[in-house]
Amino acid sequence: MQHLTRRQALAAGAGVLLLPSGSRAEGTWPSGPVTMVVGYAAGGGADINARELAQILSPQIGRQALVDNKGGAAGSLGVRVVASAKPDGQTLFYAVGTNVIINPHIQKGMIDTMAALAPICQTTAYQYVLAVNPKVPAQSVAELVALARKEPEKLTFSSSGVGGNNHLAGALFAEAAGIKLTHVPYKGTGPALADVISGQITMNFSSLPPAVSQIKAGNLRALAVTGGTRVKSLPDVATLKEQGIDVVVDSWHGLFAPARTPDPVLDRIEKAVKEAMKEPKWEAALSKDGLELAPERSRAEFAAFVRHEHDFWGKKLKALNIEME
Repeated sequence: MQHLTRRQALAAGAGVLLLPSGSRAEGTWPSGPVTMVVGYAAGGGADINARELAQILSPQIGRQALVDNKGGAAGSLGVRVVASAKPDGQTLFYAVGTNVIINPHIQKGMIDTMAALAPICQTTAYQYVLAVNPKVPAQSVAELVALARKEPEKLTFSSSGVGGNNHLAGALFAEAAGIKLTHVPYKGTGPALADVISGQITMNFSSLPPAVSQIKAGNLRALAVTGGTRVKSLPDVATLKEQGIDVVVDSWHGLFAPARTPDPVLDRIEKAVKEAMKEPKWEAALSKDGLELAPERSRAEFAAFVRHEHDFWGKKLKALNIEME
């Protein structure tokens, strides 16, 4: 038998298990404020939803949960910020699905998100709404298509950045409808939608959280939603497929940590976030924003889902020939 050191003997006598310093750090998560990085400007769907989660999560973990906006390159700047952060669970990425499954395939020099980030859990599922400025003389998708055919490329659509789902939705819509639209990328849904409201841009395929209130206030006109079914927050708005356009675009939000974050820390984050998402006010926030509860998946199942989506879109995007600036 090896001889115990005095420190080990005292600890054993007191019934204390000596752990490596890294393990002690894992057991104390969170050790301070937890920052959730959003890869878009303030005011967009991911930003709104992340802030709602932060408010519910803070009392759950006994520490302040903060949101830090790092807009740029359709969310890719946020990926880089989190990928380079210390892997201790204090800095997380509140991602839109496209940030990790689309961008790596279309952005030159983009880091490998599958290697750089550790999936934790999915937080929402959602679709988009085709919204136009109220002065646009189109009350339906058919009328919008007719308008676009009269003046090819004159109608514009904004997005949160090249390669984002709302960009892809616009590109797929134009292709399916046989029209030409001019794409104008922004650094987030907030500013992209603001210019539709002001009349500088014709339309936007917006995530629902920032658009629903503007639609109900009369600042935007909703012509269609992009999912397979209508949404509760806009029950009178038909899907694109219902209006003869064979396009379905949906997405999700999810939480990621830097790669090499220890499994015990990831487990603690997953447990805390899922407990927060059981709160009634979380479902109420999603319903208000036009979002849906995330499917029940374990951390391993979510990681497998992300990998499948990444590989699927890698093959799909080759035909679109889209590159980020």
